[in-house]
Amino acid sequence: MSKDYYKTLGIEKKASAEEVKKAFRVLAHKHHPDKAGGDEAKFKEINEAYQVLGDVEKRQKYDQFGSAAFSAGGGPAYGWDGSQGFPGGGFGGFQQGGVNFDFGDIGDLGDMFGNAFGFGGGRSRGPARGRDLQTDLTLTFEESVFGVSKDIVLNRTEACEHCGGVGAEPGTKMKSCEVCGGAGYQTRVQRTILGVIQTKVACQACDGEGEVPEKRCSVCNGSGLQKNKKTLTVDVPSGVESGNTLRLHGQGEAVKGGQSGDLYIRLRVHPDSRFERLGENILSVISISFSKAALGGTVDVETVDGKVELKIPPGTQSASEFRLRGKGVQVRGRRGDHIVTVKVVTPKNLSKKQKQMLEELDLE
Repeated sequence: MSKDYYKTLGIEKKASAEEVKKAFRVLAHKHHPDKAGGDEAKFKEINEAYQVLGDVEKRQKYDQFGSAAFSAGGGPAYGWDGSQGFPGGGFGGFQQGGVNFDFGDIGDLGDMFGNAFGFGGGRSRGPARGRDLQTDLTLTFEESVFGVSKDIVLNRTEACEHCGGVGAEPGTKMKSCEVCGGAGYQTRVQRTILGVIQTKVACQACDGEGEVPEKRCSVCNGSGLQKNKKTLTVDVPSGVESGNTLRLHGQGEAVKGGQSGDLYIRLRVHPDSRFERLGENILSVISISFSKAALGGTVDVETVDGKVELKIPPGTQSASEFRLRGKGVQVRGRRGDHIVTVKVVTPKNLSKKQKQMLEELDLE
């Protein structure tokens, strides 16, 4: 069922990014579950709406396709996107005609040229995104075959539970930033080789949000974040191999006013001396006596399901292979096979009587 995120935040479809953010903060304060009369379900709906409408690209997709565009999730794109300016920067500046030209803090070139030549207010930016985290997880051979649920412990930055990541003490209000007048940015005038140029920089007093709490949160002191030890239960699917990586969306570091990063779990499967894996199949080698190979019989074979009785037909040769169907690796709802290779052990140090008996048999 399609969700009306604009209705959830109580705003018009043409609302600006600042109006989206302001509506979210007002409703988050009102419905925060730690407050008297708070509504946890409503708070989650509000946060879901802001995660979409507060991001420029996601908002465009939502306006075109509705909430169905996000039903299957989706990951972020990686690589340089210009959000950090030009890589390898660091001009020192120079002096000419008694005028100092300083490039050390020239800011984003997109903003600079946009303001200088009338292209608007510079590049639009979505909400900030927290850092991704990575950890390792070791599995036994059997766990990699069948899948397993494992607990992992992380020390990570999370949204403050007391204030819901807003930074204000629950029950108090936000007020317009006095430094930037609620704009979220300040205008800086610089002299450059292109002349006098105005650039917009994020207000440091309010971190570019345009609002500050009347009373800072008593737990996080207004940062909206706190460091916590978190235990996560990870469902590892069956059939994984060493080197595979699991990605958990939104389980990385949190950031104020934005989306949490992702958690990447790199898997390592501990080897088992009894088995080898080849795709969906499991391989093993068993040794049988010369007499059992010649006369036939049964032998117990170790599998990931426990011991299985294998029938050895008379006249079995060394390096013969036997297939145990459905005893291999479980992948995508089906299981491979377990292939057993037989190794016939030639007897050593035979007694005279044993030698005589073999000679009389004259086996070929």
